Amino acid sequence: MPMSKDFEDRLFPILQNMVEQPGFETPFHIYDEVGIRKTCQQLKRNFANVHGFQEFFAVKANPNPAILKIMMDEGFGFDCSSVPELYLATQVGAKGKQIMFTSNNTSISELLVAQKYNCIINYDDISMIKKGGLRDLFCCRYNPGPRRDGNEIIGKPEESKYGIPHKDIVLAYQLAHFEGAKRFGLHTMICSNMRSRGYLEETVEMLLGLIEEISGATGGILFEFINMGGGLGIPYRPGESYLMIPQMAKKIEALLANFKSRNGYTPKLFMESGRYMTGPHGVLVTTVINRMSKYRQYIGIDASMSALMRPAIYGAYHHITVPGKCILTDIEKEKVDVVGSLCENNDKFAIQRELPVTEIGDLLVIHDTGAHGYAMGFNYNGRLRPKELLLREDGSVELIRRNERIDDYLATLNFTRQIFTPKKMEAIT
Repeated sequence: MPMSKDFEDRLFPILQNMVEQPGFETPFHIYDEVGIRKTCQQLKRNFANVHGFQEFFAVKANPNPAILKIMMDEGFGFDCSSVPELYLATQVGAKGKQIMFTSNNTSISELLVAQKYNCIINYDDISMIKKGGLRDLFCCRYNPGPRRDGNEIIGKPEESKYGIPHKDIVLAYQLAHFEGAKRFGLHTMICSNMRSRGYLEETVEMLLGLIEEISGATGGILFEFINMGGGLGIPYRPGESYLMIPQMAKKIEALLANFKSRNGYTPKLFMESGRYMTGPHGVLVTTVINRMSKYRQYIGIDASMSALMRPAIYGAYHHITVPGKCILTDIEKEKVDVVGSLCENNDKFAIQRELPVTEIGDLLVIHDTGAHGYAMGFNYNGRLRPKELLLREDGSVELIRRNERIDDYLATLNFTRQIFTPKKMEAIT
């Protein structure tokens, strides 16, 4: 959603002076500690009556230790999809069951690292059960296939590379039980940026029905938890509806109560939201460096899609504000494409967007970059990723990641020379 009025009221008055200070030049992502903590606390209040509720923040959404530390302070765990993400989670103090490892196309070496950290592992394929070995707790990622619809971001479940298909799910738990697993959980992740609470409620209902089916086919194994995944959506456009979290929590409470009446116990409910927790609480601040008139009017800024690629790869909408001009109702406006500097024509943050007329040197604020913004950055064309800042609760602004430098870009070219000589060549020489 467009940034909150509270975030705007604390950021905009200091923004111009801040970008004039050495080290705080644009472009940069800046995150709002107040907003992040408020969302964390609201989520906990909404699910306070849900048995064993635990949020595992999706590290892939915003892998900055300063953000992870806030999540840790609020009592959340972490959902990790790679070994570096595991490392980040442990660096802020997370241990064992506070970490969920949900990877795909996973190597044995990655599994061994996850086992070393003693975290909860979501097995993504039935072949992993024997390849990586099992511990006391077994959990896998379920893919319902055509039984459920997907969406444009994550795709149709039957076309997805993620998870164990329905035809193999019972077999997976039978095999795990035979191999010695004694504790069980079940995970799924089948949507992204979903603002329909009905879809998410149906996902919980699906998981509860499935663990009853698995239990019946495995001699009555019990499930410690279900993980409904992430995918909780946010409105990106002004006027779009919000996901009704309180109502969703009430419905899930009822589903769990009904399950208990049938089975005599209640599994804990886990969730792994990322975008919902931090997305609205971050913006990309950038400066207009060019005005160009071609077949269209173009506003060139000092950030490129290497700092925010969602508009390019998903056609995603991100609201844009021109500070100082956003509150003027009679200001002249123009229809423009807002573009970066990459040698790719899809390096655009907005296409034919009506904005206040800007001048070189004006600041633009691109909203909702607190998740999958910096995290999805890249270095095509040798473009370097920007810095990250945190607007603290006391009003101070802290650098939490410096901008990349040319030395960083060239660092992997500094290595010890190695040459492999095939045996046939050795014989010839």
